[in-house]
Amino acid sequence: MALLGSSPNLIVARSTVPANDLHELMAWLKVNSEKVSQGHNGAGSGQHLCGIALQNKIGVRWQFVPYRGGALAMQDLLGGRIDLLCTGLGSSSMLSSEQIKRYAVTAATRLVAAPEIPTVDEAGLPGLHISAWYGLYAPKGTPQHIVGKVNTAIVSALADLTVRQRLADLAVEIPPIEQQTPEALALFQKAETEKWWPIVKSANIKAE
Repeated sequence: MALLGSSPNLIVARSTVPANDLHELMAWLKVNSEKVSQGHNGAGSGQHLCGIALQNKIGVRWQFVPYRGGALAMQDLLGGRIDLLCTGLGSSSMLSSEQIKRYAVTAATRLVAAPEIPTVDEAGLPGLHISAWYGLYAPKGTPQHIVGKVNTAIVSALADLTVRQRLADLAVEIPPIEQQTPEALALFQKAETEKWWPIVKSANIKAE
């Protein structure tokens, strides 16, 4: 019934990785790809797909290490047992720059909650835009007047300043009002499917 928001990933690494920016990280990955490991929270997850897209952009492959959750992957990153992670701001906002290195946000604009972190476009990987997104759906066949009423309530809630600030604090980006319609959600979902299905297929990712 409506696209509610989206949360881009952050490309982060253990604190002892020698690269200080995304350009240096890409160069380091190319030289050390056989020794690099990247964590993720499950096959086909946003973190996993972010890693695959990163590999495709850079043109090298490294090892993926699956975890039962993002918190466990972050724990091993902090412990130096893995090198790299695509994660949300919520998983890293309480960590200091001495604990992890943050290289870029996978979005076209900087995060309100972390404006100091450059976008991938600014940092050297233009177009690597990857976000977890949230939509509200209704069962097939739901009467249009019900869909319309719920959509109106969603648009009103997303316009509320308190709601907007809370979502911004959580690094959730609210779509423009013209993208908050049921039709816009359908088009967005179609575009996301067309974007990610070839990547999922080429990586031979299977449902678990």
